[in-house]
Amino acid sequence: MFTATLIAAGRLTPNTLADTRECLAAAGCAPTTCAWIDEGDAADLTFAHAPDAARATLEGAFDRVDVVVQPLEGRAKQLLVADMDSTMITVECIDELADYAGIKPQIAEITERAMRGELDFEAALDARVALLRGLDEAAIDRCRAERVTLMPGARTLVRTMRARGATAILVSGGFTRFAEPVAAEIGFNQAIANVLEIADGHLTGTVARPIVGAATKKATLLEHRAALGLADGATLAVGDGANDLSMIEVAGLGVAYLAKPIVAAAAAARIDHNDLTALLWAQGIPRAQWVD
Repeated sequence: MFTATLIAAGRLTPNTLADTRECLAAAGCAPTTCAWIDEGDAADLTFAHAPDAARATLEGAFDRVDVVVQPLEGRAKQLLVADMDSTMITVECIDELADYAGIKPQIAEITERAMRGELDFEAALDARVALLRGLDEAAIDRCRAERVTLMPGARTLVRTMRARGATAILVSGGFTRFAEPVAAEIGFNQAIANVLEIADGHLTGTVARPIVGAATKKATLLEHRAALGLADGATLAVGDGANDLSMIEVAGLGVAYLAKPIVAAAAAARIDHNDLTALLWAQGIPRAQWVD
């Protein structure tokens, strides 16, 4: 059996659910039950056949409604691997750090192209960090304090999953000076990120090797899955950029969150209209069981 989870905080109606059932029936999915997870916010419609047809039929069918289609069994995940920039936080840290050097537009343009998959991630990171050479180290802490804001729902997502026994790993192509405090604030078990090299209180314009990129993100998911003895389907990955694709594609549920087109097209699920608590509803967890 499969489930199509409709998510639209405060906007779902019984008519939406009835229309969804009709769509599933017309697509040959053989819908069975329909039930609220939280009335008006999220609901499950179970069906027997053709999950690809269900997703194709339902995604975009209703205004500002996210739809997650997946097997019903094993939907509650035991490993979360998440990107940081523009996923767990609202900004790209390197772009904001560049603002303190007076070169944000120049670096932000490279970041955007790299996240769309138009540039090699490692080469683009090296090029951007090189432009920050000579920046006072104090700008890092100032940037984190003044610019970094948690994505709505991030803390609730991670802390709820951990309260249910899951492991949560933050893996970022950004920098440890941002990722480690962000991970601690949200509640992750661990943070993995790149190390900005510093000498005499100033950025050297280089990043320590090896660079944390797509390969590291994928390897982190696979290694922790094996170490925890989990089935493939017990894993959840979420990100927004091209360097998240590898981990998204091997996760039991790979989610594109407010993502670039290349990621949204490849992911098994996409969240475009709700905050990160949508990933709790996708696991069938009602609001009464969330942890803040």
